[in-house]
Amino acid sequence: MNRRELMAGAIAFAIPVRKADAGERVEIETFDANGKSLGLSRVEKVVKSDAEWRAQLSPLAFEVTRKEGTERAYTGPYWNDHADGLYRCVCCDTALFDSKAKYDSGTGWPSFFSPISKLNVVESVDNSYGMRRVAVSCKRCDAHLGHVFTDGPRPTGLRYCMNGVALRFVGRGVEEGKG
Repeated sequence: MNRRELMAGAIAFAIPVRKADAGERVEIETFDANGKSLGLSRVEKVVKSDAEWRAQLSPLAFEVTRKEGTERAYTGPYWNDHADGLYRCVCCDTALFDSKAKYDSGTGWPSFFSPISKLNVVESVDNSYGMRRVAVSCKRCDAHLGHVFTDGPRPTGLRYCMNGVALRFVGRGVEEGKG
């Protein structure tokens, strides 16, 4: 079995997403503004009502992150962005992807060959639209981010195809956020 077949098998057995309870704590890896790991942190899950999320997010970001929607290809932010920095969750500011893992997949969505830390994302089975896919969400706030596929480049063979409206880009070295 080659690496790609092994990864496809691992992804196929991703666990279903369980929504958070208020007061629940999770472990994530935190990063400084340069993308250097600051280690593991136990943080409280971010749990808000739909009304609170709607007040914080654009209508499209709410639809994508809270209702598992998808932005149209080539319309969202970051699909053609080549700046150096970190991509954080638009809902809770958790560090999700480093631009060093970003590549042009030709799909019209920001694509990465790996998250900044596997601890910061959750992969789960998505059987919507008559197909079996693996959805990716933020571990801290359960925001839907996109999907992961096994047709990516080396070194992982994975393509984390993310919705740009689910992300917030912060240039490398810019001090803000704590996730």
